[in-house]
Amino acid sequence: MPKPKKVKLKLKTHRGAAKRFKITASGKVMRRHSFARHILTSKASKRKRRLGQAAEVDKANRGEVLRMLPYGL
Repeated sequence: MPKPKKVKLKLKTHRGAAKRFKITASGKVMRRHSFARHILTSKASKRKRRLGQAAEVDKANRGEVLRMLPYGL
C-alpha cells in the first residue's frame, strides 16, 4: 500500500487585519490613524490633515500583523 502524500495546509488570513492593514511593494506595513472619526470640530486643521494620512506600523507590532496576513494582502 503506498504512503499517503503529505499536504501542507493553507493558512487563513485574519479578515479583520486584512481590512485594517496594507503591505506596500517595499514590504512596509501601513495602518490608519485613530482619533479621526468624530468630534473633529475641537481638533486643529493641521492635526486632522495628518490623521488622514497612512502611518507605518511600529516595529514592535509588525511581526504580529504579518502573522495575521500570511499571504501579504
